[in-house]
Amino acid sequence: MPSTEHSGPEVVRVQLPTVELSCLAWGPGDGPLVVALHGFPDTAWTWRHLGPHLAARGLRVVAPFLRGYAPSGLATDGYHVGALMADAVALHGALGGDERTVLVGHDWGAIAANALGAHPDSPYQRIVTLAVPPLGAMQGAPIRLTPRQLRMSWYTIFNQLPLLPERTVDRWLPRLWRDWSPGYDGAEDVALVRAAWPTAAHVAAAVGYYRAIRAPWAVPAAYKAWARTLNGIPTVPQLCLQGADDGCLQAAYAEHAATNLPGTASFELVAGAGHFLQVEKPDVVNALIAEFIGPPA
Repeated sequence: MPSTEHSGPEVVRVQLPTVELSCLAWGPGDGPLVVALHGFPDTAWTWRHLGPHLAARGLRVVAPFLRGYAPSGLATDGYHVGALMADAVALHGALGGDERTVLVGHDWGAIAANALGAHPDSPYQRIVTLAVPPLGAMQGAPIRLTPRQLRMSWYTIFNQLPLLPERTVDRWLPRLWRDWSPGYDGAEDVALVRAAWPTAAHVAAAVGYYRAIRAPWAVPAAYKAWARTLNGIPTVPQLCLQGADDGCLQAAYAEHAATNLPGTASFELVAGAGHFLQVEKPDVVNALIAEFIGPPA
């Protein structure tokens, strides 16, 4: 177990219709709720700095291991962003969320949070996203960025190959952490990810979010209804954070996206941080998120 600020987290298990989620939780049970979604390739431990920081301010932070990431269960109905959105909505209800509840997301969690921020049926009235700005806001980015980004995004094609990602995980997993957060020692985080992927089925679940992209017809109708705002631009207040040295998505894409966000959104480029900015620059990221959320109401 990695070290955490203040006291360690509780473990909370939440049974959803098609999967049981195991969550790390910090803060008083009656505090205003913050739901924090991790991304790929990461775990709920990515919030080990943010959770205690917000808990000390009286907030209740709950960070699930995404469906397919142990100790959460393997899902019975697939892995796609619509399912991740539905899980976030279900967590809001199961954990007693209200109009004060904030959704925080990184990477795939950010994609889900951005889409929910644009969805009229979402219960979340404020969102924080890290490392992936709203997809729709990135449209029209300078074409000169494309060649380099295609090289950086090799993993999106690789993850759609059958069996090979599962068989070679111990080669590409540490590489992604090195490439995406240059200069950061991600050995502890890589070990946590491998613990969350104890079997080939868990690795297949994690890369399944990418494989689902090629088969949108296979997504259950209920999840399609959520994912229809995948390319939307959030209409709720949003804090959008991006590492200046991100090796997964060029910061220039996020800076371009920031020019297309509504007045309800704010954008911050975090200097000296890569893709996993919440563990690279926790003091900066924690302060920005705490300021956005404000004191408990």
